[in-house]
Amino acid sequence: MGIMLRAARNRRSIGKKDMNRKTVCHWAFTSLLMMAAAVSLLMLALAANAQEPKAKIRISNATSVGFSGLPLIAARDWGLFTENGFDVQVIIVTTSVAAPALSSGDIDYISGVGPATVSATLSGLPSRAVWFSSDKIAYWLMSRPQFKGLKDLKSRKIGLTGLGGATHVSLLMAMEKLGVNPSDFTFVSLPSNQLLRSLESGFIDAASLNPPFMFFARRQGFNKLVDIGQLVEFPAGGLTTLIKTIKSRPDEVKKVIRSLQLAKEMIRRSKEKAQDLIMNNLKVDRETAAETYDLFLTTLSENGMPSHTGMENIIRAIKSQGRFTDRKITFEDIADDTLARGVAKELGYKTR
Repeated sequence: MGIMLRAARNRRSIGKKDMNRKTVCHWAFTSLLMMAAAVSLLMLALAANAQEPKAKIRISNATSVGFSGLPLIAARDWGLFTENGFDVQVIIVTTSVAAPALSSGDIDYISGVGPATVSATLSGLPSRAVWFSSDKIAYWLMSRPQFKGLKDLKSRKIGLTGLGGATHVSLLMAMEKLGVNPSDFTFVSLPSNQLLRSLESGFIDAASLNPPFMFFARRQGFNKLVDIGQLVEFPAGGLTTLIKTIKSRPDEVKKVIRSLQLAKEMIRRSKEKAQDLIMNNLKVDRETAAETYDLFLTTLSENGMPSHTGMENIIRAIKSQGRFTDRKITFEDIADDTLARGVAKELGYKTR
């Protein structure tokens, strides 16, 4: 009888152990199923996010990628536009074509703020400057070796890109600051890539050059007569868009500004990476890229907000050409710093 009782107890004990094992196995199996389901859901979410179409945005640039357009190219090539949900196409068109293209909706933004974009606004294009890349221009007036001073160039030909444009009017303003009469000189408009060659050939006697051409000219023995950017606060690069875009798509505009501002900051902090960008896009050697980078840093607008002084100088430059002289033009007529101010605050920049 005792033997039978012990056998029964053993069977019950074994049964309990089997049940415990089954419970543990069931719990483990259920946990694995839940983990697998969670991983599957995460993978589906990531796949859906990866496949989510990016908003297509077209931004014009006035020339093949140049000095002032570096933040635009950095934002595109370094993935900052993509991170903000944009598929950006950079379209190379002249400023005279960009304004009607913006008006018709063929492009969404103009990469630039200057006499051409502001003149378009004053002529009826409902647009505003919304962001600055730089609040100083990087131009030097370089001359042939025999000319030692600005006054030596009287009645001589000075080459620049675009009569009435930023290169021209900033030089005029610099001359006025130096007490020189611009009417004593002859200005010749040439494509930027032909200025140095024209200087070398003697077709022109001096030229207003920007990076990297100024460095090439200096190595060949041409004289640096005037550092125009140090004399005149004048915007370079930037962003212009329609008023209706600012009002109807403010989040988009802020993200575009944020992408450009972050790209500018990355350029500032990542010297080697920025030099590689300059080498690849401006097609220059490492030494020239380093010189270009160092000069670029001296021009940058810290917070990206359109400045009143910069816009006033653009207006002054336009009026000096005899245009809109009878109009009182305010900052609000040509610029809107609201969204750039918001981005600057979010990123921790001073806004005053």
